[in-house]
Amino acid sequence: MSERLSLLDVLRDYGTPLITFGVKASEEECLKLREKLLTIRNASAGKEQGYLEVACTFYVDVHDIDRYLSGELPNLAEIYAFPDDVKTHQEG
Repeated sequence: MSERLSLLDVLRDYGTPLITFGVKASEEECLKLREKLLTIRNASAGKEQGYLEVACTFYVDVHDIDRYLSGELPNLAEIYAFPDDVKTHQEG
């Protein structure tokens, strides 16, 4: 089971985020993802966890999906970005 940080934990430990990105999905998408994550977990006898990678890495486990589908969580995951995370691009 994953341990999610609350916004208060993030503020206390890291400061004020520049942006917050909430990850949401339809029930059908959640069920498909849940099935894939269970397959990974079961095939490895519980030694491996499946994860999604999107420009940064965040973890969604079966418990998070169940809590999201039951309405206990407002989103599947939340990604925080801080001013130091924002890089500038210079064309050369």
